[in-house]
Amino acid sequence: MATLWGGRFTKETDRLVYNFNQSIGFDQKFFRQDIRGSKAHVRMLAKQGILTEDERDAILNGLESIDRDVANGTLPIADTYEDIHSFVEAVLTERVGEAGKKLHTGRSRNDQVALDMRLYIRDEIDETRELLAGLLGTIYEIMKANVDTYMPGFTHLQKAQPVTLAHHMGAYFEMFRRDAERLLSIRSRMNECPLGSGALAGTTYPLDRAYTAELLGFDKPCANSMDGVSDRDYVIEFLGSLATVMMHLSRLSEEIIIWNSNEYKFIELDDTYATGSSIMPQKKNPDIAELIRGKTGRVYGALTALYTVMKGIPLAYDKDMQEDKEMTFDAIDTTKGCVRLMAGMLETAAFNAPRMADSARGGYTNATDAADYLVKKGVPFRDAHSIIGRLVLKCIEKDIPMDDLPLAEWKKECNVFEEDVYEAISLKTCVKLRQTTGAPGAMEEELAACKQYLDGISTCTV
Repeated sequence: MATLWGGRFTKETDRLVYNFNQSIGFDQKFFRQDIRGSKAHVRMLAKQGILTEDERDAILNGLESIDRDVANGTLPIADTYEDIHSFVEAVLTERVGEAGKKLHTGRSRNDQVALDMRLYIRDEIDETRELLAGLLGTIYEIMKANVDTYMPGFTHLQKAQPVTLAHHMGAYFEMFRRDAERLLSIRSRMNECPLGSGALAGTTYPLDRAYTAELLGFDKPCANSMDGVSDRDYVIEFLGSLATVMMHLSRLSEEIIIWNSNEYKFIELDDTYATGSSIMPQKKNPDIAELIRGKTGRVYGALTALYTVMKGIPLAYDKDMQEDKEMTFDAIDTTKGCVRLMAGMLETAAFNAPRMADSARGGYTNATDAADYLVKKGVPFRDAHSIIGRLVLKCIEKDIPMDDLPLAEWKKECNVFEEDVYEAISLKTCVKLRQTTGAPGAMEEELAACKQYLDGISTCTV
């Protein structure tokens, strides 16, 4: 059992206790961040005269070799070590000798793990934003290709008013755009370096914390050493953001599932993103969308669990905080996988434009526009609402859309109706006349804004 401590102890740790306490089975996930932080720490120690240049170079070369060998598989991370920190330090000492034992000068595992976690979360924020940018690009292409694809808009899952597929998907573009922006905000807020906080009270060594922060791309050191090692609010914020991403993915998945049903037939999923039944040969199931919907609860669970872990911890560091890693790693991997899958599923899907338009017409989504037609001819809106309601009931009884109702039937309810009513309630007119910002008739403006955002996010460096 390889540990970084033991001088004060006279008995070997019980094996069950050791296994319960060790974290190398999961914290090895950020071995690159651990090595990156150690390199910066060593450079700072040499700059401050705490290490010689020869010691610095020996340690840096040793860390480079560990990074390389772990990455190419020639150096397996052994589970005989307590954590990734003890593994790196032990292997380093084996390779460079006495200089390796000086790596931990002016540093505690408390600020070391806090640093590793911040570096890891920061890297994952960048990667998640990149994946969201890809999904946004896919949604944008669907919008651009479906400006004239008419479909029913819904409230209460009841057909309400006509929109376009471009407008419908534009709503999801805005949701995922906010998700990407939320991640950027979290990144900015968490970009403070905890290294140099020590166990909780700093150190007597003349560390240059600002220099270390600069080397690692942080804006500044954490202002309070106790806070630097003892809070994980940035992880909670990140998990909250991932939970929101998953909520948006789940809503979109639910719509795909509904649209894929035989009753709707709005969408045909590609064979590469669907599965079949072991007993019913006709089935083509939207399993990927269903799994994304299901995995949302898994990410919610990670957020709730970490809130629960942190709620009763006194200052400063407590071992409870080791529980932040497994759930966070799982939530990150789950969310990133779901974003990738959603982008692929949408990119390969086929939308049934005629079916969507027929559904909009058959659902009387143009009823509001028929009422507006009367209002424009001087009929009070409340009277117009009642007249159109009676006409809709008549269409339901005849099982026809309003477009197919003979003019004579319109005139029976109100003699104001003329032949131009059919143009007024056409799906094209219903959509085109809605020109207010954000409405389906203003898609040219919306698409331009989406394109501008995509161009910006693709060139953004953080």
